[in-house]
Amino acid sequence: MLHEILLSLSGHPSPILRIDDVSSAYARAGISPAERDLLSSIAHLSDLHIKLLSYVSQVCASHPSMVSRAVATTIELVHLAEFQRKVLEVESTILREDAELVGAYSIVSLTAVVAEFTPWTRRMEWLWEVVQYMLKGGAGGEACTAPQLIGRLRKELQSGYVDIEETARSLVRSAEMAWLKQASAWILYGRLPTLEAEGFFIRTTDGENESKEYILEPSLLPSFVLPSTAASMLFIGKSLNHPRVRATLESGARGRDHVSAQLRELSRLTFPLESPSFSKAINSIRLSLSRNTLQDLLPLERVVEILQLFRDYFLLAKGEFAMTLTQEADEKSRNRWRRADNLAYEQRDGLSNVAVKQGEVTRVLARTWVAMGSMQGLHSEEDEGIELARDLLRLHLTKSKPATPLVLGSAMSRPSANTLATTPFRNLLFSVPVVLTLSEIPSPLDMFLSNSDLQIYTVINSYLLSIRRAHIRLTDLWKMTSLRRHYPAPPGPPLGSTRAGREQVVLLRNRHAYRSSVMRSAWVTCSAAAFFFAETEAYMQSEVVAGLWDDFNSWLAKGDTAASTASTPKTSARGARLASSKPDTPGSGADDEDIWLDESPTSEQPGAHQPAEPHATPAPRDPESLSTAHRTYLRSLSRHLLLTQTPFTEALYSLLVSVDHLVATVHRLHSTWSSMDLETDAGVLDAFSDLEADEKDIIPALRGLEESVRCSIGEVIESLRELELNSSFAAELEGDGDLDDDGAAFGGDGYVPRRIGGINRLLMKLDFGGWIGQREDAFADS
Repeated sequence: MLHEILLSLSGHPSPILRIDDVSSAYARAGISPAERDLLSSIAHLSDLHIKLLSYVSQVCASHPSMVSRAVATTIELVHLAEFQRKVLEVESTILREDAELVGAYSIVSLTAVVAEFTPWTRRMEWLWEVVQYMLKGGAGGEACTAPQLIGRLRKELQSGYVDIEETARSLVRSAEMAWLKQASAWILYGRLPTLEAEGFFIRTTDGENESKEYILEPSLLPSFVLPSTAASMLFIGKSLNHPRVRATLESGARGRDHVSAQLRELSRLTFPLESPSFSKAINSIRLSLSRNTLQDLLPLERVVEILQLFRDYFLLAKGEFAMTLTQEADEKSRNRWRRADNLAYEQRDGLSNVAVKQGEVTRVLARTWVAMGSMQGLHSEEDEGIELARDLLRLHLTKSKPATPLVLGSAMSRPSANTLATTPFRNLLFSVPVVLTLSEIPSPLDMFLSNSDLQIYTVINSYLLSIRRAHIRLTDLWKMTSLRRHYPAPPGPPLGSTRAGREQVVLLRNRHAYRSSVMRSAWVTCSAAAFFFAETEAYMQSEVVAGLWDDFNSWLAKGDTAASTASTPKTSARGARLASSKPDTPGSGADDEDIWLDESPTSEQPGAHQPAEPHATPAPRDPESLSTAHRTYLRSLSRHLLLTQTPFTEALYSLLVSVDHLVATVHRLHSTWSSMDLETDAGVLDAFSDLEADEKDIIPALRGLEESVRCSIGEVIESLRELELNSSFAAELEGDGDLDDDGAAFGGDGYVPRRIGGINRLLMKLDFGGWIGQREDAFADS
């Protein structure tokens, strides 16, 4: 029987220990009840061993995760092999007739044999739970992912049992070592796994122009990887896959010399991996890559140049661009409708005559550049920013939602990104979705900017341009002279003194009095809307956009100063040139000035104590720090512009649409009255229109639109008041809401946006005109 017991423990089923087998009843007939109780524990252990051998082989052969396969291999080659050695050790002890197991007359105590294997029961049961979790521990009963398995094993380190803790520690080491090998291929060579691409924390997406973009999946990261560390790993791999960086590495110039040092940095890590040590190693690799490879590819002046382009044209620092673009777009829309009206009825083809096409949108932008060039007048110096904008900026017809969704790891958290992606303001410029974007992100600036960052700029541009456009269209109403005052003026003497002249004077005065009474409430409503847009635009541009840009630009200037100071000991002539330049001006250094220059060796030693210097400057920043700071800037800008607040954006969009309808109705009424004047004064008749009927239809519609605009203004102000009382939104503006729904944090490597005016400042200005949306009697017809 001992032979059967040892064989069954080695993984061979035995009829003596199988309870469900009919033939085992005869084999167990001569066994006493006490012996059966002892054999039941041996049978349980044997069954666990057999199942582990079978399922571990299945995991090693077919599991989609390399980490799970590594853990299964460790279970098979280490722990099950150790159990097999234990079986052989017991067998050897019995054969040697050792007194530990063999008593007098060569009698082997079954109790002693069972006691040798009792400590293995809890260990084998735990291993069986781990194998089951690898096969069915994921979502929907599927195979678990690498982060799920690593998290489960790290949690088991706190089980309280020494044997379980030691076993879990060995499995954690195997799992994290396998994961680190995958991550090392990405952070050292920029390679993605080919056999396990779906389970890796870096994914690729096909962006516009068939460009490949790498995105981060926080759900596929182990718990010891901090969000800032994950962002650094994403940046390192993206940089290594950049064409110019790859060409530099393959050419041998500043190539793979630093890889050995990085491998030594990773080899010094201990398992289980701890967040501080792992973050330190990744940060060291990032800085090494920046100093050895990236220092000549992306000077700070290029970064400042592209950011100034975004500030001028996407954030509307150049007001003439927004004004000219709005006027050209409106003129294009009016011309299309005018041509459609002039066609004979049988030649019209429905709405295809007024549908906007990409070529027309492109021509609108081209005419905008021509108009802006003519505005320069006799200036001798040509604006280089306009030339750069003319080369890079494009107006594109797009879908109602962006083709490439905003992703995590960009400037926004998931709820905020979804809110930005669905904002409808791009529909207002041409009545179809049109966005201002770049033709392409020029190299090597694509190491600093991503397509998601560009999409956020396009959303903000559509938002700000819609408000500016509504304000311009409202103020343009006052340019229609005949609606504001007597035009043409009544005839004066001597014609006005005649009988016919007096009749003409009375006719014109009565006409003006009637039309003034009709337009009085419309002018009040337009004035209220213009006041609202003027104050809202002043708040957003002067306090939010300008305030955050000045803060971020000064942060960039400090980095430029740090780079200049760090380069001083290397070249005395260059240091003299930099000393004579203005340190507060971004990009004011020499043309070959870089932002990643050699740092002091002592500054990299974590334990070195540096004496305080009166003129010490911060270390030069690497591209990943600049990119992260830029994402923080975009996140803060979107929040302070209230783009992430759906109730406000919906109410504002409804107001903008109502204002468009109101302006169009006023223009239609003006056109109708002008035609009636021609018919009355000059006898010019239009046989295809009934002007009196049109007037009767337009005036009630105008009253309804006035009411709609007033109600929409009230809804927008009410949503602002609700936001002012919203504690969670106030916490976001204060920087307390820097975590997204996956726990990813945002921060800018030393850059923290300064506090700027809140909603209460905007409400204080709007409350100055408290009659807006409050006193309906102020809008009543006199």
